[in-house]
This record gives sequence, structure tokens and C-alpha cells, in this order.
Amino acid sequence: MSKIVVAYDGSELSKKALERAIYLAKRDEKLELNVITAIPRLIPAVYNYGVTAVTEHEAKLKNAKEIMLEVEETLNVIPNKTETYILDGNPAQAIEEFAENNNVDLIVMGSRGLGGIKELFLGSVSHHVVQKAKCEVFIVK
Repeated sequence: MSKIVVAYDGSELSKKALERAIYLAKRDEKLELNVITAIPRLIPAVYNYGVTAVTEHEAKLKNAKEIMLEVEETLNVIPNKTETYILDGNPAQAIEEFAENNNVDLIVMGSRGLGGIKELFLGSVSHHVVQKAKCEVFIVK
């Protein structure tokens, strides 16, 4: 194994996933650890009170940048090569595509994130990634 990616959205379970990935990375300094978050691209539309989808997307992007700054501080405790990424698009597809395009060996993620959609056992994003990813997926709960 040479590359681990953590799907991170700031939820408690994504924080646990990051802790688990750091634990794994500490065991082998050659492992690369990437942390990604995805922001869904909203279809531009005007909402009540003049707030547009573009403004909402900008707010989510700003929040994602703040979250990733915290993640980068957390990653400073390990000697491994680390990188953080903010991806645009459907989180489930973004995680799957990132893993495939970057030769990821392991995806670590929480069983549920901040999304409002709930499924019986797994959240919709984790369920999609488990079904579609071509690498191993470690679900933290």
C-alpha cells in the first residue's frame, strides 16, 4: 500500500476516519496521505430573498477551505507526504474518481457524513463509494 485517501467533511465520523488514517500512516512513513472534500456543484437558480446558488457555492467553498486548513494543521504531526484537495462535484463520484485517477490503494471514510439523506446502514456517499470504488474502502463508525 502506498496511498491512502480520507474523505472528509468535518463531521465527527470523518474526524474519526482521519484519525484512523493518521494511525495507519504513522506505521509507514512511505505512505502518502491525501485528504479530500467535495462541494456539490449547484445548478444556478435564484432562491428567495435574492440568494443565488452561486453565492451558496461560494460560502461552501469558503467553509471547505477553513476545514482543510484545520486538517493541514492536524497532518503536520506525521512525517508522511500529505496533501489536501477540495473537489467540485457530487461527493460520491468525486471520491470515486479521485481514487481511480490518483492510484489510491485505500479510501478511509465515515459511515455517514453531514448529508441529510440517510440509508438503512450506510450514508448515501459511503454506500456509493463502497459499491463503485476499484480500491479497498475502510468504513469508520
